[in-house]
Amino acid sequence: QVQLVESGGGLVQPGGSLRLSCAASGTILSIGTMGWFRQPAGKEREFVGDINWSGSSTNYADSMKSRFTISRDNAKKTVYLQMNSLKPEDTAVYYCNSRINGRGYWGQGTQVTVSS
Repeated sequence: QVQLVESGGGLVQPGGSLRLSCAASGTILSIGTMGWFRQPAGKEREFVGDINWSGSSTNYADSMKSRFTISRDNAKKTVYLQMNSLKPEDTAVYYCNSRINGRGYWGQGTQVTVSS
């Protein structure tokens, strides 16, 4: 049983930073691209960014590329999302997505709230 578990969400003031983590567990033979999506309340889920299996290549949504950084630690089967200069409009549930053993998996999501 493969699982992705996010952590690190919470309440942060505008201009602050948060680091999200997503750890994969279970019977894992291969992990490909790992990425992040987010879903604000009442809106559709949107792409945040992703990173290839080696960590050598990343992609970001245009509105986030200057403030967010994705990295991964393959030994820990973990992907990270460093978020800086957070804005109220970054408030959303953040989901991890990863291709594991040839199929896609989603985490359960972690809430990020940016508010004073």
